Amino acid sequence: MKLNVVKASTGSAWVRQGIRTFWRQPLALSGLFLLFMALASLTSMLSYGGTFLGLMFIPAASLGLMAAAREADLGRFPMPSMLIIAFKQSAAQSKIMVLMGFLYGLLFCFVLVMSSFFDNGEFARIYMAGGGMGEDHLLNEHFQTAAVFTLLMYLPLSSLFWHAPALVHWHAQPLAKSIFFSFMACWANWRAFAVFALTWSAIFLTTSVLLSLISMLLEDGQISMMLMLPAMLMLATMFFTSSYYSFRDCFISEPVLA
Repeated sequence: MKLNVVKASTGSAWVRQGIRTFWRQPLALSGLFLLFMALASLTSMLSYGGTFLGLMFIPAASLGLMAAAREADLGRFPMPSMLIIAFKQSAAQSKIMVLMGFLYGLLFCFVLVMSSFFDNGEFARIYMAGGGMGEDHLLNEHFQTAAVFTLLMYLPLSSLFWHAPALVHWHAQPLAKSIFFSFMACWANWRAFAVFALTWSAIFLTTSVLLSLISMLLEDGQISMMLMLPAMLMLATMFFTSSYYSFRDCFISEPVLA
C-alpha cells in the first residue's frame, strides 16, 4: 500500500463516478443507506448512551456503504449484509472496528464539549438528545458560533476516519496506522477533496433551489416537501457511493481482501 497524490480535478471525477455507480444499483444502494439511517435512529432512541452507540457505528457503516459501492462498480448486486461487513471478516477486524468506533465517538463528543464554551452546551445538548432547533436557536449568535466551531473541528476529525475503516478491511492495516494514513491521504490530497466537497455542495444546493422553484411555479409548497425527501436520500446515497472512489484513488495497490 502506497499513498497516492492526485490532481485537484480528480475530486469532480469522484463525484461523477459515484453518481454513475449509483444508477447501476439505485434501489439496492438507496435501501442500504435507508437501513443505516433506520439503525442510527433506533440506536439513538435507547435511554442511555444511544446517541454515542450511533456514533460508534458510523465508521463501520461507512465501510459497508463503500463496500456496496465497490460491489456495484464490479457489476454485482450489493446485499443488505454489506452494511455489517466490518464485523464479518474476522474477530480481530471486528475488535479493531469496535475500537475505532469508540474512538470516533469519543473524539466527536470532545468536539461537542469544546463547543459548549460558546453557548453553554446548548448545541451539544440538542445534538446528543436529538431535539429540534427552534428559530430562537438559529438566530442566537452564540449557538451559531458553537455550530460553526463544531463543523470546522469536524473536518480534521473526519479526515482521521475517512479512509481508516477501508484500510483496516481491504489492506489489513492496524488501527493506529489506518487512522494515520487516512489523515495523510486526506491532507496530501486536500485540493481534490476541496473540489469534491464544493461539487457536492453545489449539487445539493442546486437541487434544493430547483425543487423550491417547482413548488413556486405550481403554487403548491407540499410538492416541494414531497420531492425533497427522496431527492436528498438519493443525493446522500450518491455522496457515500462516491467516497469509495476517493479511497480507491488515494492509495496505490489492490486490496488484499475481496
